[in-house]
Formats: sequence, structure tokens, C-alpha cells
Amino acid sequence: MPELPEVETTVRGLARFLDGQRIERVAVNRPDMRRPFPADLVQMMTGAVVTGMGRRAKYGLIHTDRASTLIFHLGMSGRWRIDPETPDKHDHLVIETADHSFALCDPRRFGWVDLVATDAVGNWPSIAALGPEPLGPELTAEHLHQAFSGRKQAIKLLLLDQRIVAGLGNIYVCEALHRARIHPRKAGGKVSRPALARLVPEIKAVLEQSIKDGGSTLRDYAQPDGELGYFATRFAVYGREGDPCDRGDGGVIRRIEQGGRSTWFCPRCQK
Repeated sequence: MPELPEVETTVRGLARFLDGQRIERVAVNRPDMRRPFPADLVQMMTGAVVTGMGRRAKYGLIHTDRASTLIFHLGMSGRWRIDPETPDKHDHLVIETADHSFALCDPRRFGWVDLVATDAVGNWPSIAALGPEPLGPELTAEHLHQAFSGRKQAIKLLLLDQRIVAGLGNIYVCEALHRARIHPRKAGGKVSRPALARLVPEIKAVLEQSIKDGGSTLRDYAQPDGELGYFATRFAVYGREGDPCDRGDGGVIRRIEQGGRSTWFCPRCQK
């Protein structure tokens, strides 16, 4: 599933060609995504000018001069394609400007889009419930300490709770916990303040590095210009079961299941 760095990379890639442009044509080719397309999507977006783009957690935002914002979620396999050479049977939505076309392609159809009044985006239910952005100043060791206080649930699962931190996913939680030397099964309420003080900058660093690398391409994800993200070449633990830990401490990467998802970690250096 595309996580925060992949969505951020997508938004930045689209903005290079879409920001400030007038939308000439909108076509819904396949309505069978996870949620129905808004009934007034074509009418509201055709002729609108894109006034800005942004991201909140794993949601991409396309703002227009009609006081409306297109919100998109890439689901499990979604990606935007800029000026595709040939149509794809999985291109659900196509947006065209005078110079470029943008196709939302989603083979597994878990993605979706919505249209919301721009001044109400913060109150949109899926966004209103989110915790702080991990790259923003609101994510601090003190915030995590308060959120984890008294909690017996594993820290790995707590970090995946979007109400605690918005936008973190499985890849980057595994990597950040390894960098901070924290065991993924450790109860959140028992993680010390010094450990949380190590964790917060590692969360930010791993996300920033992935954005710089264009995200992580594992299966379907690619940047809007077709380039693949190469942060996967930097994985220290994710997907590396049986490999030696990069720290050279004799540890071997293990895989366990937590909350129905795989977790990779080094039992030697993560305590």
C-alpha cells in the first residue's frame, strides 16, 4: 500500500504539471473503485483551475478555484500516470488540461476519490480523526508519551493507529523502530521517554529519506512520471527475514505477525 512518502511524492509529481492549470476535460472510465465517484465530480472539476495541491496523512489533495477540493486515496495499488502513451484498462479517472493528461490507475480498485468543500476539508470525517503529521512539529516525544501512557498494546500497532500519528504505515514503522532500537512487541506504555526521544527523529528521518528517494516501489507503485521509488534498496529490516542485521552485531532479522500484518525486526539490537 502506498504510504506517506509515496503519496507525498505523487502530489509533488502532479503539482509540477497540474498546479495552476485549467482542467479542460474529466472522464470517469470505470466507476468500480472502492467507493462511488461523487455524482457531481465531472461537472465541478471541468473548467476548474487548480489553485494548489497538498497532502494530509495518506490522502492527496487537489484544490480548485471553485472552493472545492478533490481528495484521493491510492488504496493498495493506485498511482497517477502523467501523459500515458496508451490507455490502461485500470485507468478509472482521467483529468486533462491543455497540455497534459493525468490518469488515476488502480488495478486492485481499493482507492477512491471524493469532492469536498475546501474550507471543510479539515472536518471531513476521515481527516478530522487523524493525529498529527509525523513530519510536522506536533509529533514530539511528549505527544507519544501521552498517547501511549498506560497502554498495553504493542508500540508497533500503536504507531499504525492513525489517530495517534497520521500517515505512518507498516514499512516505515518497522524501519523507524529498528533505527531507534525499540522492540516492536514492547507495550507502548512501557517505552521510556529516552527511547521515544530517539524514535521521533528516526520517524522523521526515514520518511524524509524515502521522499527524497521517490518512495518505495515493491509491487505496483511508481511516481507519476513513471520513475520507480528506490528507498526499498535502503531497507534495514523490512522484508529481510533471515538476513544479518546491518549493525553487524550478530543479529538476524526475524518476521512476526502483529495485528494481521508482518513485522520485521532484529531481536539482538531492538529491546
